Amino acid sequence: MKVNERGRWMDAMNTQRLLEAARGDRPVDLLIRNTRWVNVFSGEIMETPIAVAGGYIVGWGEHEAERVLDLDGRYVSPGLIDAHVHIESAMVGPFGFAAAVVPHGTTSVVADPHEIANVLGTEGIAYMVDCGEQSLLNIFFTLPSCVPATGMESSGAVLDASALKPWVSHPRIVALAEMMNFPGVIHGDPDVLAKIGQMHGAGKPVDGHSPGLSGAGLHAYLLPGIASDHECTSLAEAREKLDAGMHIMIREGTGARNLDALLPLITARTARRLMWCTDDRHPHDLLVEGGIDSMVRRAVKAGVDPVCAIQMATLNPAEYFRLDAVGAIAPGRRADLIVMENIEDPVVQQVYIGGRQVAVDGRMVVDNSGPAITPPPASMHVALDRLDFAVAARGRRIRAIETVPDQIVTRSAIAEARIVNGRALSDPSRDLLKIAVVERHRATGRTGVGFVRGFGLGRGALAATVAHDSHNIVAVGVEDGDLAAATRALVDMGGGLVAVDQERVIASVPLPIAGLMSDQPAERVCAGLDELLAAARHLGSRLADPFMTLSFMALPVIPALKITDMGLVDVDQFKQVSLFVEDEV
Repeated sequence: MKVNERGRWMDAMNTQRLLEAARGDRPVDLLIRNTRWVNVFSGEIMETPIAVAGGYIVGWGEHEAERVLDLDGRYVSPGLIDAHVHIESAMVGPFGFAAAVVPHGTTSVVADPHEIANVLGTEGIAYMVDCGEQSLLNIFFTLPSCVPATGMESSGAVLDASALKPWVSHPRIVALAEMMNFPGVIHGDPDVLAKIGQMHGAGKPVDGHSPGLSGAGLHAYLLPGIASDHECTSLAEAREKLDAGMHIMIREGTGARNLDALLPLITARTARRLMWCTDDRHPHDLLVEGGIDSMVRRAVKAGVDPVCAIQMATLNPAEYFRLDAVGAIAPGRRADLIVMENIEDPVVQQVYIGGRQVAVDGRMVVDNSGPAITPPPASMHVALDRLDFAVAARGRRIRAIETVPDQIVTRSAIAEARIVNGRALSDPSRDLLKIAVVERHRATGRTGVGFVRGFGLGRGALAATVAHDSHNIVAVGVEDGDLAAATRALVDMGGGLVAVDQERVIASVPLPIAGLMSDQPAERVCAGLDELLAAARHLGSRLADPFMTLSFMALPVIPALKITDMGLVDVDQFKQVSLFVEDEV
């Protein structure tokens, strides 16, 4: 589907036909009768028939129609919009992702292809946009702002303002993606400001990413025009950012669950500045829990007015991203609709995109496989002959990463190292395991090794090429041999997720598209993940999804302590630090 700069699909000839239908000079394609529908502009529940022609709403009230749909009093809402999502985190390509989310009522997403861009650069962006043009799901994109996220890691590409400039005016690019380099904004980095400036010049917003930022630092960050944030983990943080003028995207992903903490933020006065987003959700959660629909249901169950919750999932993101063709039931808007039995328990029963029924009772009823679009070759260039996970002891006290349940933030702790024959080793009796990041884009052989608590492995290793944001290989385990075997297995399969025990692969999920996504349906990926998670539990992991947690251990823009191929990063100080405390005494 080709779009113009306003997110519309109409051409001049189609507009004339739609005008005729709106005037009543020709029958509409579809008239939806006997329904109660949500007017997100007025906040009212309307009971007039909805008229659809050429895939668009052309009005309401009685019209002569080619086909009449009687909904027997059911509720209709605009299709839901995910305001910020990384498709890559679902571990399926755009077509597989659409098949997973559309049956749950998500008809539009604003996707940040930041993950594939960090691996494949503009080739990755082009692949995602090409798929978006052909997808049943309305996929809009934000332009990755931080590739790489920092200078303290090795990525597969470097995208400065000049590299991004050709994409700024693309009609599917609706904003600059999450500006994670908040120190660069605050201190006026010229390239960072150029990225922001050229997006503002195109009349498009700039998304933010500033976990924990407060006070004067937050004010400086907002000064160049940062407009939103999806990283709030506490009510106080969200209120401060809302007070300062930010739009707040309330996030409920797989690794970061913030909905419950932020529900009190939603009031009659604040709601129009709020949106829902999933950010990063694994396929199992998408298929079982759903997406934005699950957030709407939970909010309503917690006491949020249903119309308000639906506005946050429709009109609010449409207005923020200036998409005037989606997000509402009104003349000129796409007939992207969801049907529910009860607005107080909004379970999606039917989904329409462009006036065509595409899903019923959680299942697609049309083909969404999409055309064969060949992805660029995956970036898997690892110096296997130089793998080395040994840590020479340079003291007894080490910095250790501590995981935080249901969050992507971590803590920084000081631990006593287990020293044997002059080397620091894992100590599973204290849940102190080795964690390593191996560079996979240019075969440099660079490897960062540290220690982490929270994974609970008693033996074996887990490893993945999904490692935000540069997506090098990240591995956690007890023995060096298992870490090495897991790394080799990932290279052999062209990227993915793997569990290893006694240097033998016991479960794996290949991700051949950039080492991030499968070319298989979400259901098949979920089956592989179930085996993988069972293997992780067999090895002793006590995390609900250790691979989602592992994927964020290498993200050096989320506090407090992370690891990259270059070593440990103290995110609060935004600098690299030594593993051994004694090195800095």
